[in-house]
Amino acid sequence: MSISHHRTASGRPLRVAPAWVGAAGTADEDHLLPVREAVWIWSVRRFARLALWALPAAAVLDGWLTLGIDTPPGELPVALAADWLSVIAMIALAGLLSGTRTRRPAIAGLLIGLAGAMLTLPLVALPEGIAADGSPLGVDQMHYAVTVAAATAGTGWLLLGWAVFRSKLVNPADGILLMLAAAAIGAGTYAKQPLPTVGALLLLAAGTGLAWTGARLIPRA
Repeated sequence: MSISHHRTASGRPLRVAPAWVGAAGTADEDHLLPVREAVWIWSVRRFARLALWALPAAAVLDGWLTLGIDTPPGELPVALAADWLSVIAMIALAGLLSGTRTRRPAIAGLLIGLAGAMLTLPLVALPEGIAADGSPLGVDQMHYAVTVAAATAGTGWLLLGWAVFRSKLVNPADGILLMLAAAAIGAGTYAKQPLPTVGALLLLAAGTGLAWTGARLIPRA
């Protein structure tokens, strides 16, 4: 086993040997990980735990938009900020669930959710009932495009909620709340009050629960 030498603050040599971590009490090296790999995995989990707080923040912004209250920057910056935070939360949630048995539906939910965000981004700035200049889509087709984008994003959140519910890593009730919120998100322009506000509240409850529970899965650095 090779040994590398480093100097401490006092000038004395520090002997560091490669170490392995894995299941205790087993001699099978297939279940062992180098320390550098364990540190990398821990860093990804730490990012995911911190980034999960973007979900309740996005829910607050979405709920604010559903109330119809005038804001100084306007609705467009608030909507863009909410979508940006939602994308961060999707990535964080999929990263947190990547080591569980529901990693496949989590990754599928992430990819579908990102597709929904890409479809929503060019449409969010257009006023209702107006088609973009140079676009081959008419006014009616633009309405269908907005509906498809909302349904795609809602499907992504639905799969992520199912992954949370079945993961046995966090509270399954948060997965149920996330799936209920996904129904309101997927309704899109067809949703009437108070469904959008209720959906934002459900997303806020699910996001707060996931962020609070996720922060306690791994000890802090």
